[in-house]
Amino acid sequence: MTGFSSLLNFSAFTLPLGAMAILFGAALVWTALGFRRVVYFVSIGYAFSIVSMAVLAPLLFAANLTAASVAQNLLLLAWGVRLGWFLVRRELHPSYRNELASVQERGAGITTGRKVVIWVGVALLYVVMYSPALFQLTPAHAPAPLAALATQTVGLALMAGGLLVEAVADAQKSAFKAANPRAFCDVGLYRWVRCPNYLGEITFWLGNWVVAMAFYTSVVQWIVASVGFACILLIMMGSTKRLEDQQNRRYGVQPAYQRYVSTVPVLFPFVPVYTLKDVRVYIE
Repeated sequence: MTGFSSLLNFSAFTLPLGAMAILFGAALVWTALGFRRVVYFVSIGYAFSIVSMAVLAPLLFAANLTAASVAQNLLLLAWGVRLGWFLVRRELHPSYRNELASVQERGAGITTGRKVVIWVGVALLYVVMYSPALFQLTPAHAPAPLAALATQTVGLALMAGGLLVEAVADAQKSAFKAANPRAFCDVGLYRWVRCPNYLGEITFWLGNWVVAMAFYTSVVQWIVASVGFACILLIMMGSTKRLEDQQNRRYGVQPAYQRYVSTVPVLFPFVPVYTLKDVRVYIE
């Protein structure tokens, strides 16, 4: 027990490295599913890595819990469970079999060595993405009360809003595709933005970063937390580019689709950016 306590409380460079190592181990367990199917590194492994961290960290630092940190971790837990269940259910649906076969084919040529690099890399990324919640649980000193209240209120609202947008967008698209498997989705939130699910995910993780802003006690913590958000932002932009390319190949000859993509913003509503095709994204 003493050895575990020493590991848990080990810190360096103002980072709770012992706790981060424990969370990294949990992420490695879940992302190891990627050795079965490469896509699991960034789908089911992603969702349940966050679930495990949102359970583990509050248990490890139960004495430091506050109403805001409990709410933050409950939202992270809800996000991970919802995404994980959605991904599992989608994979079991007959309509997804062709897409799944295509995904498996793309990952077939990846060597074991490269899979190991991806495995370690994504597990570390998920810890970095979660890190704002950990920093709020392990502050070096108490932040100014008003600053903490402001960032926590705004951040939690962004997390809840992002989770709601992502959940509603996934549900709307699933229902639409079940009834119209060969059509592009342009109903509900998709009337306002073409990738509302990705917008919801960006908003959620922005909120996670904002919640703990008053608790970042060093430049290193600011960098780690900001790298986590920057990575998910770039990943979502890359996912948007890939989806845009797939839909152009599938629906590009349809005049209705051309009207849709020329009038509905691709990722951010009310921002007149209709394509990311020529935008350089470094994480795709």
